[in-house]
Amino acid sequence: MGKGVSKAVSNVNEVIGPALIGMDPTDQQKIDDKMVKELDGSKNEWGWSKSDLGANAILGVSIAVCRAGAQASNTPLYEHIQKLAGNSELVMPVPSFNIINGGSHAGNALAMQEFMILPTGADNFTQAMQMGCEVYHNLKTVIKKRYGQDAVNVGDEGGFAPPLKGSDEGLSLIKEAIEISGYTGKVKFGMDVAASEFLTKDGNYDLNFKNQPNDGSDVVSGDGLLDIYGGFVSDYPMVSIEDPYDQDDWEHWAKATAKYGKECQIVGDDLLVTNPKRIEVAIEKKACNALLLKINQIGSITESIEAVSMAKQAGWGIMTSHRSGETEDPFIADLAVGLATGQIKTGAPCRSERLSKYNQLLRIDDELQGKNVKYAGDDFRFPAPAF
Repeated sequence: MGKGVSKAVSNVNEVIGPALIGMDPTDQQKIDDKMVKELDGSKNEWGWSKSDLGANAILGVSIAVCRAGAQASNTPLYEHIQKLAGNSELVMPVPSFNIINGGSHAGNALAMQEFMILPTGADNFTQAMQMGCEVYHNLKTVIKKRYGQDAVNVGDEGGFAPPLKGSDEGLSLIKEAIEISGYTGKVKFGMDVAASEFLTKDGNYDLNFKNQPNDGSDVVSGDGLLDIYGGFVSDYPMVSIEDPYDQDDWEHWAKATAKYGKECQIVGDDLLVTNPKRIEVAIEKKACNALLLKINQIGSITESIEAVSMAKQAGWGIMTSHRSGETEDPFIADLAVGLATGQIKTGAPCRSERLSKYNQLLRIDDELQGKNVKYAGDDFRFPAPAF
């Protein structure tokens, strides 16, 4: 099936490990460069592709080296990452909770993939977690009452997947849950559209793509989709829209950023794949104004720091992100704090592989009490100076 890791483990034990013995774990870039450029050495049009040893093997070692460097330096992991990046500030991120699932993550009719909440109005990260959890559980009550017990089963990121017919229905449910929780004005909305999932062969977008064949009545153009996003921005406190178009639809990405980018960040995931060369192109085209940081996409900590630095220098926001298929490793929690990304997306407050990151952030928040480390809050897009 190609889903095992035996080849990656073999590459670590037989190729990478022996070559790194004796190297200084605090020299992250030197070790990452040796793995990426020397031991692997494969390239494509977008840079170092890691197609020989694989990103599973290289990234696993890169993370292990980063942890070893922190231990050798006798510093917390987030502080070690801060020093590696040359970052001047630590910042506790705003959590972006994925609480309603659609798209390829759910069996309902929703085309758009993730409906999120961001507690920007909290005083600190710990309070933000409380707010997110309360909204999540009130949403469960609302959904169960309206759609029945089966509608509150959770998806692979812990969000609910009720039998909704359209995005506005999902956003209205979230709005109601926020009101019940008493957090109106303090909790904002975000979305991951994952529009590549419903791109048609002729370059349009099918909002009924899960029902095939269909009569085409829900197919919209890129400009039609732009108008739909305009409704979201005007009708809800929408502050983040991720992957609003297919990764090759540069024209409409730029239109969305120009039209809505001031009040709502336009986040590139499929568009950028945390790749510095694609980020460079997106900056030139003004295609988006926020990076979704996924270290597994680029495959090393050094390249991830480079991607974040480029994005910050361009004035972009940074959202640290998990993957749908996750483990309980909480590394990205320390990464978000150390790089002062200001926001982190790691699922609903549910399922152990999602909670492991939130729990680590709670521990970090506790450690940093009294050290003048701020919670990003309303400044989540621009929480600290570029580095």
